[in-house]
Amino acid sequence: MRTVLTARWLGLFVAALALAAIMVFLGRWQLDRYELRSGVNDRIAAGESGEPVAVASILPRPDGDAGTVGPRTPDDAAWRRVSVTGVYDSARELLVRNRTGEGQTGFEVVTPLVQADGTAVLIDRGWIPANPKGPTVAPEVPAAPTGTVTVTGRVHPSESGGTDTVTVDGKTQIRRIATGPIARYLNQYAVYDAYLLAVDGTPGVTAVPVAVPTQNTWQNAAYVVQWWLFAGLTLVGFVYLLRKEIKQPASAKPGDRVDGSQEPAPVP
Repeated sequence: MRTVLTARWLGLFVAALALAAIMVFLGRWQLDRYELRSGVNDRIAAGESGEPVAVASILPRPDGDAGTVGPRTPDDAAWRRVSVTGVYDSARELLVRNRTGEGQTGFEVVTPLVQADGTAVLIDRGWIPANPKGPTVAPEVPAAPTGTVTVTGRVHPSESGGTDTVTVDGKTQIRRIATGPIARYLNQYAVYDAYLLAVDGTPGVTAVPVAVPTQNTWQNAAYVVQWWLFAGLTLVGFVYLLRKEIKQPASAKPGDRVDGSQEPAPVP
């Protein structure tokens, strides 16, 4: 008992408890991340099938002037399957550069869909390959249908960043699908605060629809196990060292081994 109450071992005990507590906290944080990402994946899976709901039933309608964006998209609206009716504004179509599809870099085609009330929803019509002649030549973009169409898509929250526009062969290219900067750049109508990933079969979708990205949950689960295992090993290691110290003979000298034999003297 006297061994445990020494300043040295009390200090080691406090340090071991502190390290274990930190590791338990990190494991809990990873568990929260796991549950959050699992919830996202559940919403993605739920939106794979079923009848779409009207976009205005889950996304707040923009009520500002032209060039403004609507209220923030609710978290639980992400990845839901919705429908919206309007007319494609092909004249203001945007190409999102440096997007990957089919193992190569190309573009995503974003076309505003203008509703009867004058507001617009940005529709990601899908992925297309870059022009084989190089980046200074615009790719071949499948034309959006004319007239009134009903589009079915998955709600995608606005990306961060600016428009960073570049015009190539009359086609405007951007880097990010950020609804606010895009609304200000187009300056023709108020825009919803999310865009839609057009699903296969909807009017205007390209040959390669953009897939909904699922969240990687297994890595978070592995980190939970890792941190909590480390916390347990820290405490077990402290107990092991303490038991080893207690079992050492009381008469042992600084140069003695645990079994009582003397360490060989250094050769002069």
